[in-house]
Amino acid sequence: MKAINILKSTGRFIKKHNVAIICVGGAIIAAPFALAAAPVIAASAGAAGLLGSTATTGTLISTLGGASLTNASLAAIGNGALIVGGGGMAGGTAVIGAAGAAAGAGAGAATGKGAKSIYNVAKKKFSKAAK
Repeated sequence: MKAINILKSTGRFIKKHNVAIICVGGAIIAAPFALAAAPVIAASAGAAGLLGSTATTGTLISTLGGASLTNASLAAIGNGALIVGGGGMAGGTAVIGAAGAAAGAGAGAATGKGAKSIYNVAKKKFSKAAK
């Protein structure tokens, strides 16, 4: 009997906050992927010239290669190297991770009504199993 009450209370919560739950879920799923891909994303943006700035050494980021391209690109996204008061590579990784989380939340919001159907499926399966 307790399990049924828990399911009902969970269902009420999901019905009331369905879009918020799915947004958070999307952010939780997308953020780790963005963090893992941050070096590749930054290096791609730097190589394409999208960052349009120079590294701390004065060299154009788009002319760099390998690890120096990745590091300079992450630092540029993080508002500059630590030595000049920016967030450095960690700051760039954080910015990309936050952007990934926001994209995941946006994708979750786009599927917002899905929580109701998830709730209904779980309720039907649990009701059948309880009988």
